[in-house]
Amino acid sequence: MLSYPELAAIRLGFGLSPLSSPPADPAALVEAIRTAGPDGDAFSVARDHLPHRARFADLNRQKAPKPQIQALRDHVRDIGRRAPRIRMARAVGDAGGFGERLVQFWADHFTVTNGSVFDVVTAAAFVDEAIRPHIGGRFADLMFAAETHPRMITYLDQAVSVGPNSRAGKAGRGVNENLAREMIELHSLGAGSGYGQRDVRQLALLLTGLTFRPNRDAASFFNRNWAEPGPFEVLGKTYTRGKGRGVVRGVIEDLAAHDATARHISRKLAVHFVSDDPPDGLVRRLTQAFRGSGGDLPTLYLALAEAPELRDCFRHKVRQPFDFIVAALRGCGFAHADIMALEDRAFIRLLLNGMFVMGQRWGVPRGPDGWPEDADAWATAQGLAGRIDWAMRMLPKLLPDQPDPRAFMRASLGDSASEALRWAVPKAESPAEGMAVILASPDFNRR
Repeated sequence: MLSYPELAAIRLGFGLSPLSSPPADPAALVEAIRTAGPDGDAFSVARDHLPHRARFADLNRQKAPKPQIQALRDHVRDIGRRAPRIRMARAVGDAGGFGERLVQFWADHFTVTNGSVFDVVTAAAFVDEAIRPHIGGRFADLMFAAETHPRMITYLDQAVSVGPNSRAGKAGRGVNENLAREMIELHSLGAGSGYGQRDVRQLALLLTGLTFRPNRDAASFFNRNWAEPGPFEVLGKTYTRGKGRGVVRGVIEDLAAHDATARHISRKLAVHFVSDDPPDGLVRRLTQAFRGSGGDLPTLYLALAEAPELRDCFRHKVRQPFDFIVAALRGCGFAHADIMALEDRAFIRLLLNGMFVMGQRWGVPRGPDGWPEDADAWATAQGLAGRIDWAMRMLPKLLPDQPDPRAFMRASLGDSASEALRWAVPKAESPAEGMAVILASPDFNRR
C-alpha cells in the first residue's frame, strides 16, 4: 500500500522529489506550511508599485518623450516577470509541498488577474501581502487582507465605487457592486446560499469609501468623501459606519463566521484536493472542523490531511498545467535555485509558454471565479497533446541529460506507478520516449 508521505506528496503537494523526503504524518505536513510565508523575494505594493506609478504620473504630466515613458514601463514589466519564476521556484523547492499548494488554492479562491504592467506587480504583491502571511491563521483575517488589498480593489472596480449620498456621490458618481457580489457569492457564503440582491446592494454601499489611490509617497485606502453614510443591513444585521475601514472588518468577520461559508469553503477545499465530486462525509467533517475552530485554517487543513478519502479517491483529480510542470520538474530533481537561474527567455519559452499550450496562461484565469476544477477542462485532446509536446520537445531543452525513465518513474511516482506503466517504460526506444510515456500517463496526470 502507498505510504502516507508519498500519498500526501502526490495528493496535497506538488509531487515527489528525489531531493527531499515528504513529511511523515498529517501533523508534520500541516506544520510544514510555515515555509510558505513571505520570503526575501516577496513583492510589495509600497516598494514595487507606488514609486514607479508616481514616476509614471510625473512623466505623463511633464509630457516626457515617449522613449522615456516606455523605458519606465519596460522596467516595471521586468519586475513583474519575476513573479511566475518565483512562484514556480518555490513550488519546485518546497519539501512538503502542501504550503505552496495552499498558496495556489487561496490565490485562486480570491482571484485577481494580471492586466497592465502595474497590475502584474500588484497581483504578485497580493499573493505575498494578502495570501502568504495568512494561510496559517484565521479565515476571517485572510479574507479581510484579500478583500482590502489594492489589487482586489482595482480588479473588481471598487476603486471607482461611490456612495450616492456621499459628498462625491451627490455630484453624480455611482456605486459599483462587483466586490460586494464576489465577497458573498465566491469568497464566503457561495452561490445559492440564501442571500439576495438587497444584501449585495447594502454591502456595496457599506464598502464605499474603500478605495486605492496611489500618490507620490503612499497609498490611500479609504476616502470618507466617497463613503455612503449608512446604516446598512446585510443578511439581517445592521452595521453603522465609524472611522476608516472598521465597518468593513466587522462585516467580513460576520461573513467568515456564517454557516454557509463553512460549507462553501470546506466543499471547495475538498473539490480542489480530493475529487471533483467529493464524498458528502468528507465535506461534513471539514465543515465541522471549520465551525468548531472558528475558522482556524490549520485545524481545517489537519482534517483534510487526515481524511481517508485522500486514499479512497486517489487519482480522481487531473493536474492543472502549472501542477503538471512543477511535478515533472520535481521528479527530475530540479531545485529552487535551478529555476531561479534560468535565463528569462528560456523560462518564458519552455515553462510559461508550455503552460499556455496546455491551456493555462499564467495570471489570466477566465474570470473572478478562477481556474476550473473539473477534469473535463484539462483532460482534453488539445491539452494532452500540449503535455506530450512539452515532454518531447521542451523538457529535453531544460534538461539535456535526460534521466533514466525508470529512475524518473520511481522518483516522481514512488510506489503509486501502475503495473501497466512499469511494464511500458522499460520498453521505450529512447530515454526521451520513456519520459514521454510517463508524463502522458494517467498515473502522472492524475493525483
